[in-house]
Amino acid sequence: MSVHTAKRRLAPADIKALKGQRPIVSLTAYTTPVAKLMDPHVDFMLVGDSLGMVLYGLDSTVGVTIEMMIAHGQAVMRGSSNACVVVDLPFGSYQQSKEQAFATAARVLKETGCSAIKLEGGAEMAETVHFLTQRGIPVLGHVGLMPQLINTTGGYRTLGRNDKEVDKIRKDAAAIDDAGAFAIVVEGTVEPVAREVTAEIKAPTIGIGASPACDGQVLVVDDVLGIFTDFKPRFVKHFANLAPVMSEAFATYAEEVKARSFPGPEHTFQLKKS
Repeated sequence: MSVHTAKRRLAPADIKALKGQRPIVSLTAYTTPVAKLMDPHVDFMLVGDSLGMVLYGLDSTVGVTIEMMIAHGQAVMRGSSNACVVVDLPFGSYQQSKEQAFATAARVLKETGCSAIKLEGGAEMAETVHFLTQRGIPVLGHVGLMPQLINTTGGYRTLGRNDKEVDKIRKDAAAIDDAGAFAIVVEGTVEPVAREVTAEIKAPTIGIGASPACDGQVLVVDDVLGIFTDFKPRFVKHFANLAPVMSEAFATYAEEVKARSFPGPEHTFQLKKS
């Protein structure tokens, strides 16, 4: 008698186990169609609060709401079956207390079906991360440049260029690692520091604007596809350049509608001849 075992979705523990085995592949995802195309190729999808900027046109991630994150988390879950799905907790939904963080995280897991949440913060958030992980909520940490703190850190800039910053990044990563995060995003950090952090902690590091020595990499999907064109950070590589292709398609559509060449007979429904 044979027993059929359905293929399961990758779990946070699977991601953690990849440290030292091979590089971890991650991208942000926000919609069902994109998630379907991405799912076979990545280890985990991050439903990032970056959606506030790339989808909603906000100036930063600070204005993102929990309802936005849940709606897009649900969309990505509907479009995926292989990759681990992680959903960002938005600004203001977890910093007040570890109890607030648990309530928010539990809601996200329940309403989306995702496997884990991500939150930003270093040593000051270690107690919260420990509180969550001890209560069954896997956490992806985030140190270095933290976009949610942009109003207090003086803008988007690379960190780790002086001893004080280096010391903070290393201590932050160690604290979140000790608190039980299954992996830690290291963002906007100079290469040697990100490399050192990767070697020092047990959890895999996921670099974005950090180091090729990180245990994995993540990028914003709109950057990868060349759709988001407002600005291009140094660490971004356009693996496609879809913006001009899309623009041309929209222009051609408009021209054909105005010329009444679209829709043609092949695009309309006719009465059948009796």
